[in-house]
Amino acid sequence: MPKESFLQNRIKSVGYALKGMFLLLRTEPSIKIQFVIALAVTSLGFYFNISNTEWILQLLSIGLVMGVEGLNTAIEKICDYIQPDLDPKIGLIKDISAGAVMIVSVLASIVGLIIYIPKIF
Repeated sequence: MPKESFLQNRIKSVGYALKGMFLLLRTEPSIKIQFVIALAVTSLGFYFNISNTEWILQLLSIGLVMGVEGLNTAIEKICDYIQPDLDPKIGLIKDISAGAVMIVSVLASIVGLIIYIPKIF
């Protein structure tokens, strides 16, 4: 069987990534909530006509939160696969992973407040 070309391999990789993204959006409640919030703040961005810099910061914040949430989900799935029973060490790993999501979510919220509070008041 001939080896796939670089381009064919990249196209397959993008397909797998899209499959993972849609799987996350379909199956994970926290990503669904974050996606709705992302749509809401994107709508606010259009309503308040935010600057290019504000768009960049907002989009980076959304991407960071959703990306870290995806990694958190992957870590949780790996942990559950490795140790399906209750295990304090696995619990610690899951807590740390969830803590990373909390950190980026709080900071993304602060970015949102910095952008929108002056526009609202």
